[in-house]
Amino acid sequence: MASMIFSECSTARLLPLRCHRSCPALSFLVGCLFPLTSSRLFLTSLSFQPRASSTSVSATIATESSAKVIDGKAVAKQIREEIGVEIARMKEAIGIVPGLAVILVGDRKDSATYVRNKKKACDAVGINSFEVHLPEDTTEQEVLNSISRFNEDPSVHGILVQLPLPSHMNEEKILNAVGIEKDVDGFHPLNIGRLAMRGREPLFVPCTPKGCIELLHRYGIQIKGKKAVVIGRSNIVGMPAALLLQREDATVTIVHSRTNNPEDIIKEADIIISAVGQANMVRGSWIKPGAAIIDVGINPVEDPASPRGYRLVGDVCYDEVVKVASAVTPVPGGVGPMTIAMLLSNTLSSAKRMHNFN
Repeated sequence: MASMIFSECSTARLLPLRCHRSCPALSFLVGCLFPLTSSRLFLTSLSFQPRASSTSVSATIATESSAKVIDGKAVAKQIREEIGVEIARMKEAIGIVPGLAVILVGDRKDSATYVRNKKKACDAVGINSFEVHLPEDTTEQEVLNSISRFNEDPSVHGILVQLPLPSHMNEEKILNAVGIEKDVDGFHPLNIGRLAMRGREPLFVPCTPKGCIELLHRYGIQIKGKKAVVIGRSNIVGMPAALLLQREDATVTIVHSRTNNPEDIIKEADIIISAVGQANMVRGSWIKPGAAIIDVGINPVEDPASPRGYRLVGDVCYDEVVKVASAVTPVPGGVGPMTIAMLLSNTLSSAKRMHNFN
């Protein structure tokens, strides 16, 4: 690989990437370096070519020099502390402790590391963690049997199947076997369907989009009546993020790989959520002055100055955008820590719902 300098966003060389639980490389990368990052996040790369361009928290309007940095790490820490207090209160009142189960198939070191990180997060807030570790050559039915046992276990309030699964398994069939009342990732078709329908409430909201909205709330950024643009339309982030913004009474546009003149649309937005997995795609010239930006992307780019030979950047050209926006999430330290905090929150909510505890 040729050596690269990263003083300008446009020069960053993107390294191969598929994200989080579906991706061994990034699961290991993020799990090791940033243990409180996403539960499950799939990003779809777009092929846009940018035009050349010349703990109580509150957002502030951008100055000439920089935007307010939305500190996801600090907010996630605050949320975990709140969850720990609620779990202690629940245990004292009714003797119930929330439980999260993870099913791991195979011996991938990256997946094992990611599962350990989830267990560590559970332990920190007082959630009981359960794990089933099955061999690589296990049958699909054995995985379904494990899910069924957790579905029926009253001490388990949330179930995750660690991805990727071996190639001989039907991923959709296995994930859909998780009971909707324990689908703490929020990906069951019934949960997504309820999210999309007015007057219906999902039992769970997908963790990464939920974390994005929570950051806006905690920083006092108004959503109601604002123009919002979501960049990317994946089932995991883009689509549910757009639905959540719509529920918050924003006027929402989704920009994707077939959108003409995406920068013109993005420039009208008061709020931008970018989840495409393309390093530094969104330039400062695309941003409306004073916009709030949530950058979901986690992209490794070549950096010979780093001991690891790479660094992590978002979808947004941070050095440019920070001079225009009113508030922006950094990468790392923005959305990543929020995702697992939302997973813990969903698990607590599940336990409260099952035991009628308010």
